[in-house]
Order: sequence, then structure tokens, then C-alpha cells
Amino acid sequence: MLAVALVILWIVVSIPVYVAGKLVTAGRGGFEDAMAATLGGAIVYVLILWGGTFFLSTIMASSTALALSFVLALIAWVAVYAAAFNTSWLRGAAIAILSWAVLVVLDFLLINAFGVSIPKFYPF
Repeated sequence: MLAVALVILWIVVSIPVYVAGKLVTAGRGGFEDAMAATLGGAIVYVLILWGGTFFLSTIMASSTALALSFVLALIAWVAVYAAAFNTSWLRGAAIAILSWAVLVVLDFLLINAFGVSIPKFYPF
């Protein structure tokens, strides 16, 4: 049951990435690209955030290590989006930013229409 819920969540979270990818790449990005970017971006983000914090905290203050790891994880996340949609870094960043905006709107619509929300994994 958990696996089914995670796949459904993956599909729902891929929708904003798909919309952003279509807008930024002038229609070249497909839903498969969005699914790959969503899964790959999440995995890379968590690995770099966790690994960077773990290793960097041995040589610097833990709060500094976390901040630096967060920045590195965001850069890696944008790199995954750029690679998945076969576009530049700037367009990859635009896809990431626009997908967050679409996700917030989608979350708002889901709350108002059905009383359900996407899990709060975004930082605001």
C-alpha cells in the first residue's frame, strides 16, 4: 500500500515539473522527462544534502556545513532538471522555480477542492 501511495505522490508531484518543463522548453519536455527529473532530483538532493552535511560538519560548524550542503544540493537539483530536459542551467533553474510555483497553486486547488494537501516538503 505504501508503494502505491508513493507512486501516486510521484505522479502528482511530477505534474508541476511537466507543466514548467513544457513552458520553459517550448513544448519539448515530456511527462517521462518530468518523472525522471522529479525522481532523480529528489534522490540527488537528499544524497548531497545528507552527505555534504555529514562530511562537511567534520571540518566546519554544523550550521555552516548544513547551509553549504543546502546550496550544493540545490545546484545539483538544477543540474538534474537541466539534464532531464536537455536544456541549459538557466532553463533548468527556471523549470525548478516555476515547478515550485505550480506546485503551490496545485496544492491550493487540492486543499480547496478536496480538502487534501500535498505533503509539506517544500521549505516555505
